[in-house]
Amino acid sequence: MKKDVNHYCNHHQHRSILSFILIQITIIAAVAAPFSDQSSSVPDYGDALSKSLLYFESQRSGRLPHGQRVNWRHHSALLDGLEQGVRAPCSVFVDLVGGYYDAGDNVKFGLPMAFTITMLSWGVIEYGDDMAAAGEYHHALEAIKWGTDYFVKAHTSPNVLWVQVGDGDTDHYCWQRPEDMATSRRAYKVDEKNPGSEVAGETAAAMAAASIVFRRTNPHYAHLLLQHAQQLFEFGDKYRGRYHESVKAAKGFYPSTSGYNDELLWAALWLYKATTNQTYLNYALQNAHHFGGATWAVKEFSWDIKYAGLQLLASTLLRDETTRHDNHSRNILETYRSKAEYYLCANLNKNVGNDNVQLTPGGLIYIRQWNNLQYASSAAFLLTVYSDHLRSTNRRLSCSAGGHVDPSEILGFVRSQVDYVLGKNPAGTSYLVGYGKRYPQRVHHRGASTASYKSHEGFIGCVQGYDIWYRKRDPNPNVLVGAVVGGPDEKDRFRDVRENHMQTEACTYNTAALVGVFARLNRLEEEEDDPFDEYSSSTIASM
Repeated sequence: MKKDVNHYCNHHQHRSILSFILIQITIIAAVAAPFSDQSSSVPDYGDALSKSLLYFESQRSGRLPHGQRVNWRHHSALLDGLEQGVRAPCSVFVDLVGGYYDAGDNVKFGLPMAFTITMLSWGVIEYGDDMAAAGEYHHALEAIKWGTDYFVKAHTSPNVLWVQVGDGDTDHYCWQRPEDMATSRRAYKVDEKNPGSEVAGETAAAMAAASIVFRRTNPHYAHLLLQHAQQLFEFGDKYRGRYHESVKAAKGFYPSTSGYNDELLWAALWLYKATTNQTYLNYALQNAHHFGGATWAVKEFSWDIKYAGLQLLASTLLRDETTRHDNHSRNILETYRSKAEYYLCANLNKNVGNDNVQLTPGGLIYIRQWNNLQYASSAAFLLTVYSDHLRSTNRRLSCSAGGHVDPSEILGFVRSQVDYVLGKNPAGTSYLVGYGKRYPQRVHHRGASTASYKSHEGFIGCVQGYDIWYRKRDPNPNVLVGAVVGGPDEKDRFRDVRENHMQTEACTYNTAALVGVFARLNRLEEEEDDPFDEYSSSTIASM
């Protein structure tokens, strides 16, 4: 599957000529002294883990809790849902306060928010013990619950899900802190007459995965999430339709180019993991070919395209007791596995011919120019999970051009990607904001780039924000700690310019995919043998 649509993160379709000129004038040297002091230092994965979880507090919408650690943020969007009652006087007020802003804007987009929570939950499921050892387990659960609490409120009846609050077009005309928002807070829903199978499926997956997370610490809440997940899956499957056709306001920002089949399979597999109900596994097996799960071979995994993730998830079920003696089920799961391993081998550059992912000269996975680090982050997570799966089953990955790949080599490649993000790259820049000595100072983010509400309580208007703060050459007054920005281009070049939103804007799902990876890598110091002995920079150079 090939996607060339640039629709990631903040889609600023109204960039002015002046903004373009300013970008050119203020270009920062892309490749500073290669592999500077920061790039040669030993990464602190524990610190990266702590910072990555702190980032989600910066993205919170609604009434902030007493324990809020990011003190430059304040309450925002406290009337979300109210505008629905104003627009339709006979309707009941919907409480849509809470949730997350997806990136540097002030809109709450349901599809990427749900994917963010799925990835955070998956990270805790796999590496929760490692997070606990690092003292971050509680913060991880808080980050997940902030999202699932919102989903519970947004799912107002079995066949109704509110999937967006705010309008991207009007929001992008203004540069305001979320505390000052004066733009539309119209809410959008999917229902029986206006279906949205992608967002219903992804939200079901998020709540099912989260139910596994909370099963031990909060069983009542876990049960509640599972009920919502099951209803949403049934709704998305019964009333099929592409969500951006029902919610036109999402089309220019988070359209589903891959369709909804991948989300339905993804949700079914997460529900099976959460319930062990054979019905959900049968759904994934029976629809494997028709829905593309066992036929699509892809090279990217994202908020839109879930195939690689669900294929990997399905392949891990081969060791499940329910499929061990069922040859038909095993054959289908083996097909899932072959597609998952195609994706993994493509990222490792171990496939034959052109079936590999491009790497930058510095060794970073490169898919496309807009928010490229989301793909490197998600690939790092899937490779980490599968490396551990192979290790636990005493297997190796078989690739068409690279023979058999040991789990240690896979994890070594993961480390190369993560270390690149943390500063071991030609620019010597950490793309995890707040980490290391050198990181992006002008992140494309309304709240971070504007004076804190607590230090400047006066209202900052729409145009005023652009004139005074957006075009300011100075570093942001607030550090968006833990955010993973869009990252460098295909030649490892990066421009730390606020207007350069393709590279300097961060998204929640960029960081969410790395939380579990940071926790896993942080554990390595306690392992007896170093899994990276076999893996060196020469390996990357030979790819």
